[in-house]
Amino acid sequence: MSKHKSPSRLYIIPLLIVLLAAGGFGYWKSLQDRLPEGLYEANGRLEATEVQVATKHPGRLAQVLVAEGDSVVTGQLLARIDTRTLEAQREQAQSEVERARENVAAAEATVHLRESERRLAQQDLKRFRELYARGHASGQQIDQQQARFDTASAALDAAKAQVQAAHAAIGAAQAMVAQLTSEIDDSSLRAPMDGIVQLRLAEPGEVLGAGGRVFLLIDPSDQYMNVYLPSAVAGRLAAGDEARILLDAISEQPLPAQVAFVAAKAQFTPKEVETRDERQKLVFRVKLRLTDPAAIPQAKPGMPGSAYVRRDATIAWPQTLE
Repeated sequence: MSKHKSPSRLYIIPLLIVLLAAGGFGYWKSLQDRLPEGLYEANGRLEATEVQVATKHPGRLAQVLVAEGDSVVTGQLLARIDTRTLEAQREQAQSEVERARENVAAAEATVHLRESERRLAQQDLKRFRELYARGHASGQQIDQQQARFDTASAALDAAKAQVQAAHAAIGAAQAMVAQLTSEIDDSSLRAPMDGIVQLRLAEPGEVLGAGGRVFLLIDPSDQYMNVYLPSAVAGRLAAGDEARILLDAISEQPLPAQVAFVAAKAQFTPKEVETRDERQKLVFRVKLRLTDPAAIPQAKPGMPGSAYVRRDATIAWPQTLE
């Protein structure tokens, strides 16, 4: 009776051959992907400069003039806060300015009158003193003229004080007008930079408090990636050194970058970057800024990827990173 080979054994040898081939290919690919000596890799997420546009004073949002995704330029009007109450208050303050100016004119006229009265009292006092010296006036008359002169002097001083108070009232009213004008100007929310509206956070009709956020703007011309490197690597980097960023979404197109900042103090790796064990290592934050973000519009803030830095400029970039 002849023995037949088990059918399962017929597939073992071909399967082993396939596994060995796959393992060999994987090893060869790892050698190809291995970074040259002196180049270092770190993970991160592409970011862009963000600016929140918020209200300075509380009020009702009257208009919103841009939508999410719109491009804006510095100084462009984005939204308006209702200013009707402020404008009414400013008109009242301007009326107070005019009233204070009228009070100044009236007080200055009073000063002129009091000066005339004091001058007349001074002349009479001088005349009665001359008469008293010649024996034609009594001491009582001298006392009366002296009291009249003193009263006129006090009245003049009071009139001058009223002029100063009226001028102060003008200054206070003008300051109120300036304050209200500033608040009205601040109620027009304008773009502080060229950028893109990333988020629209409020709609017309909403009542916002001071500091109420209305927009989130991003500056697509200032995109960067923060990576965390050990001291042996970060210590060799300086601002201006070349770097490369490779985003997962467009891994076939490396993005040229430069070292913009190397932290002066070490820190534990943030928990969102690496594993628990690696978080115990002290690292330095390194900021890599894209040199020409507009050249690759597909690169968007928030995309994850890898960053590559080199020990010195004499080390050539591999072909995949050129």
